[in-house]
Amino acid sequence: MNRYATSLKGILFTAAIFAAFINRASGADLAPLTAAPEATTASTQSPWQVRLRALGVITNDSGSVDGLPGSDLSYSNTVVPEIDISYFFTDNIALELILGTTYAKVHGEGTASGFGEIGKTWFLPPTLTLQYHFTDFGRFKPYVGAGVNYSIFYNQSGNSVDDLDVKNAFGVALQAGFDYMIDNHWGFNVDVKKIFLRPDWEVHAGGTKLEGDTKLDPWLIGAGVTYRF
Repeated sequence: MNRYATSLKGILFTAAIFAAFINRASGADLAPLTAAPEATTASTQSPWQVRLRALGVITNDSGSVDGLPGSDLSYSNTVVPEIDISYFFTDNIALELILGTTYAKVHGEGTASGFGEIGKTWFLPPTLTLQYHFTDFGRFKPYVGAGVNYSIFYNQSGNSVDDLDVKNAFGVALQAGFDYMIDNHWGFNVDVKKIFLRPDWEVHAGGTKLEGDTKLDPWLIGAGVTYRF
C-alpha cells in the first residue's frame, strides 16, 4: 500500500510539472497575438499631407472702365509652382491651404483697346478649402471641396498709364481632384479649382483718375506629387 501511494504521488507530481510546462509554452505561443495591436498603432498615418504642383492660372477675360461704354479688359495666363498643406480630421474630412504667387498683365479691350497694355500686377491668392475625400476606390482617392480665397495684389506697375492699383479682394473657391497613391506616403495629384474673384481697380492716366472692375474668375489647374506623413 505504501509503495502504491508513493507511485501515485510520483505520477501526480510528474503530471503537475508537465501541465505547468504546457501552460507556459501555450502562453509563449499566444504572446505575438497580444503584440499585434501595437504594430497596428505604429502604422497609423499622420493627419498632415503636402503637395507640390505645377499650376496653370487661366483667367476670365472680362472687366470694364467706369464711364466708358463698350470697354473691356483681358489678362495674361501663367504657369507657376504651388504648394499646399492639408490636415485630415478624419479619413474623409480635410482642410487644405494652397500657397503660391503669380502675376497678370492687364490689357484694354473694346473701346479701351487704345490703352494697350495697361500694366502688370503680382498677386498672392491663398485659398482655404474644406474637402470631402472618397475612400472606397483603393489607391484612387477623389475629393471635392469648397472654401474661401483672399487675393493680395502687390508690386503693381503701370505701362500705358502712370500707375495701376488693383484692390485686394475675397473670393469663393470650388474644387475637385484626386490623388493616386503609389504607397502609404507617395502619390500623384491632379487638382482643379474655380475661384470667383472680382476686385476693383483704379489707374491714373495723364493726371486723370480712372476706375473700374475686373472679372478675373481664374481656373487653377494643377498636377504634381503628394506626400502623406
